[in-house]
Amino acid sequence: MIKLLSPILFAFFISPLWPLGPNPLPGDPFVIVNKSTNELAFIDDNRVQTIISIGSGKTQELTPEGLFTITVKAEDPYYRRKDIPGGDPNNPLGSRWIGFDAKDTDGRTYGIHGTNQPASIGKYVSQGCIRTHNEVITSLYPLIPLGTKILVTSSEKSFERLAKDSGALSNE
Repeated sequence: MIKLLSPILFAFFISPLWPLGPNPLPGDPFVIVNKSTNELAFIDDNRVQTIISIGSGKTQELTPEGLFTITVKAEDPYYRRKDIPGGDPNNPLGSRWIGFDAKDTDGRTYGIHGTNQPASIGKYVSQGCIRTHNEVITSLYPLIPLGTKILVTSSEKSFERLAKDSGALSNE
């Protein structure tokens, strides 16, 4: 039985469908956050689909940089720090949470989320999360599956160049 399962398990783990590989593949959904411009790009089907404004950490080190994996998604997320239920107008996380595993966390510490402070978008204001308008995060939410890779960086490069360098866009 083990001999039969070994090739199947091996094929599964090296499959492009396996979400835990080190880099995205061309055509895979991919998210890039550029803290230098406070913008987020969503890449899918081998092209940049959209670029949106975001708010990021008050200081450069608050929003961690690196290549991470989306591990948690939640609609109307609960704000644990101040015990504010999802859907409450006082909830700073807005309508959706897309969490990633920065700094060896489980996706419940760092994330992309909506906000109840839309004037903060485009500014350096958060404790480390990436915030955007509720309408934007609601539209992106179904397009970003668990296992999607997210690159958080500070760069002068274009989103196309960053995506190519990361393997999310082919170099054709």
